[in-house]
Amino acid sequence: MTASAAPRFDPLDPLGLDDLLDDDDRAVRETVRRWAADRVLPHVARWYEDGQVPEVRELARELGALGALGMPLHGHGCAGATAVQYGLACLELEAADSGIRSLVSVQGSLAMYAIHRYGSEELKERWLPPMAAGETIGCFGLTEPDHGSDPAAMRTHARRDGSDWVLTGRKTWITNGSLAGVAVVWARTDEGIRGFVVPTDAPGFAAHDIHHKWSLRASVTSELVLDEVRLPEGAALPGVVGLRGPLSCLSHARYGIVWGAMGAARACFESALEYATTREQFGRPIGGFQLTQAKLADMAVELHKGVLLAHHLGRRMDAGRLRPEQISFGKLNNVREALEICRTSRTILGANGISLEYPVMRHATNLESVLTYEGTAEMHQLVLGKALTGLDAFR
Repeated sequence: MTASAAPRFDPLDPLGLDDLLDDDDRAVRETVRRWAADRVLPHVARWYEDGQVPEVRELARELGALGALGMPLHGHGCAGATAVQYGLACLELEAADSGIRSLVSVQGSLAMYAIHRYGSEELKERWLPPMAAGETIGCFGLTEPDHGSDPAAMRTHARRDGSDWVLTGRKTWITNGSLAGVAVVWARTDEGIRGFVVPTDAPGFAAHDIHHKWSLRASVTSELVLDEVRLPEGAALPGVVGLRGPLSCLSHARYGIVWGAMGAARACFESALEYATTREQFGRPIGGFQLTQAKLADMAVELHKGVLLAHHLGRRMDAGRLRPEQISFGKLNNVREALEICRTSRTILGANGISLEYPVMRHATNLESVLTYEGTAEMHQLVLGKALTGLDAFR
């Protein structure tokens, strides 16, 4: 290719990653980007400051109409999109706010995915269509007050009573908890750990919102209390026994985070880039100084490497070749680098970087939660360490 035939350098796509997408991919991306620009960005700073999203149920129905809920699942009203298209949607949603992407991830990649993969046909037909439409919101109960990274030690238990199951226990840090019409709850049984599909109007079920959060403030986070909740035999997920069930759901959700974190990073980078070309100090734009350019260059390198990694993992998922260790690779790298991009962007914006007039501090505080949930950075390091050495350092 001659120099004259080379495409124009795009500061927002320096590697030309848009070439990796086909027309359907671009259509998905642009649809979600437009929706987020119209329905989230004008309001999200206020939602974050107030710590609530008043119209969250309406947003869920709109996301359902877009096909964004349970997006890569097939049948029962789900869109049947590719893994890459789902990833692009996560990136665009988190570029608006991590809380909105969390709503979608928990709905589709945790609650719906568990029912779709492990549920009976009766459970699928009952729950998946209204969940895909956003008419019913779901949550996923695994983490407990005393057991986060070690779910095998969970205390929530289910016992048989005649033909019924009776669940007792507590789950915490549950996204969508008090919004949910259905909860997928994991509990100990005499047979091993099992999943249960729990209607939230069942007697003995309660959800209490967690307040005073300084992260994911545009997201509902709750504690679930199950006090002798009685369920029929058919409420148990028949397709899996043991930790393999919830961990496979977490892997599916982590995949979305690999993309989503780069959305938050992109929003911060673009904010810093625009600011650097318009903010003047010492008689010229601060983007003309070497230290600022070095920061922008380093951020661009890590941002687009992260997007390229997400694309690679998405293609592997679409080919049925993606391993859990590779998802850990992606989450560890992309969330860590997204946080660094947010922090560096904040330094370019100076004091303005802490203002909600700009997205940077909001994304940075949100990513502190993303760093921890769906597996802490340390746990993903140990997953990779075991894969690399063959030695288990967890115990």
